[in-house]
Amino acid sequence: MQDYQQIAFTKDARHVATITIDRAEKLNTFTDIMADEFADAWRRVREDDDIHAVVLRANRASRAFSVGIDVAEGMEMLRHANVWQQSDPGQKLAPKQNDVWKPVVCALHGLVAAGAFYWVNESDIVICAENTQFFDPHVTFGMVAALEPIGLSRRILLGDVLRIALLGSAERVSAQTALRIGLVSEVTSPDTLHERAHELASIIAAQPSAATQGTVRAVWESLDLGRTAAIGHAVRYWQVGNPAGQAAIDRDNMPKIKWKLR
Repeated sequence: MQDYQQIAFTKDARHVATITIDRAEKLNTFTDIMADEFADAWRRVREDDDIHAVVLRANRASRAFSVGIDVAEGMEMLRHANVWQQSDPGQKLAPKQNDVWKPVVCALHGLVAAGAFYWVNESDIVICAENTQFFDPHVTFGMVAALEPIGLSRRILLGDVLRIALLGSAERVSAQTALRIGLVSEVTSPDTLHERAHELASIIAAQPSAATQGTVRAVWESLDLGRTAAIGHAVRYWQVGNPAGQAAIDRDNMPKIKWKLR
């Protein structure tokens, strides 16, 4: 296994990979080192067919899932002398920008701020602990809030995105409000957060991986298309993921799945 400095990467027998943001002493902020490590971790997820789903979480020793970029250290990509050579600092962090179509379950706790939304915005299932608070402080510090809110606008209603972006550090979104506006789909106790994330990921990983990956890719790519074009595009994925005459599963030996009413 690759050794990382600022994240941890593991894989279990249930085909679930776990990526843990591991800078608790720095509120799990990200740096150039972490960005490079995430790019490598996403590559491993993308290329390893034994991985069917991912849990993305942060070291619980910190009071924050992440508060974004480490402003004390900064990132080289933000200090480029040529403004046209600067790139999105979150490009290496987020799964979809790294062509990862394995489903990602994101488990949030504590403070979730600023650049942390790169992870939230591109995860497939997002859950949080009761102590989670969301906010985007960019405008409070005189910075344009653009990249994170644009990504967030693909998840929740525009009015909620703009309220988060424009109120800056003056208002924090609680876990219950996040549930109400659809930013998360479930709220747990802090003690059971990671266990629940792994439970969800394991259920997903037990499904045929070609089907889950195709589903994720079809839905996410549709966000860049109009409805008619998106449906036409998705038909191709449906055909690829369901080849005629080839059963994806052995129906006689399927594992028994205990369903729940949510």
